[in-house]
Amino acid sequence: MISGEDLKAALPTEPVRDLVETIDAPKIASGKVREIYDLNDSVLLVATDRISAFDVVLPGGIPGRGLILTQLSHFWFEQTKGIAPNHIIPNEEEILRDTLKLSRDSQLRSMAVRKLKPLEIECVVRGYIAGSGWESYKKDRTVCGISLPEGLQLASKLPEPIFTPTTKASEGHDMPVTPSEAAAIVGQEVFDKVKAISLELYDFGSKLAAQAGIILADTKFEFGTDEDGTIYLIDEVLTPDSSRYWDAAEYQVGSSPASFDKQIIRDYLETLKDWNKTAPGPELPPEIVQKAQSRYLEVYTKLVNVAS
Repeated sequence: MISGEDLKAALPTEPVRDLVETIDAPKIASGKVREIYDLNDSVLLVATDRISAFDVVLPGGIPGRGLILTQLSHFWFEQTKGIAPNHIIPNEEEILRDTLKLSRDSQLRSMAVRKLKPLEIECVVRGYIAGSGWESYKKDRTVCGISLPEGLQLASKLPEPIFTPTTKASEGHDMPVTPSEAAAIVGQEVFDKVKAISLELYDFGSKLAAQAGIILADTKFEFGTDEDGTIYLIDEVLTPDSSRYWDAAEYQVGSSPASFDKQIIRDYLETLKDWNKTAPGPELPPEIVQKAQSRYLEVYTKLVNVAS
């Protein structure tokens, strides 16, 4: 586990949008953020510093964002391995450093993981009501078919965390589904298992975050299975890009607290009158880039410091 200070020192001065070194493995996919390579028995995931907003990949990026997100996932995978096995392979460090001979920067932004079959749902747990959950509640007091009590306000803590799965869209947005619809997609037995694991992961993560003065409002988990049907925690876990983190000191029911993610960027883009939220995206001002980088690094440092 790398400290916040050491990670800050390792951040590049310019965003890494494309890898400058050659990876001795066939590339099998290129996403909004990640480059994915086939390592025969495993897969290499490399997180660039690209950033998207409103489904548009913006020019430039946030220097070191890929490092921060990858290292925070590594931190949480290690912290939660007693709750659920994860997709990181045991000899990952050897693969990255000795076999692939990656630079220090690329090692910090990479994960070598098992080849698994991803489940066709994403597992969302909400401990507070915000975002799309709040919009749904205002309509009929339900979220994904789950009835909630009257009188909740924006950012209210729920009586207990709720499991609100979504579909897993290859393009466009994931769509909320009811528990019965999700069970029909993956099977009741698998649904029950990932629901229980997700709620336990959220409970663990929210308690550790609370020690750091951070509220874990909601988060998304992804799971995959091997040929024997064993369920693994995959992708990223409890990062600012998959979770809604709030500063507990700023939290107030009835308003939406600033989150430790790219909300700074979305808020800036909303002020632009001459951009219609289609490609190409606008260049981000240096001060917005710096604020976003600092916010990502802040949540990493706070969480890691509590556990060290």
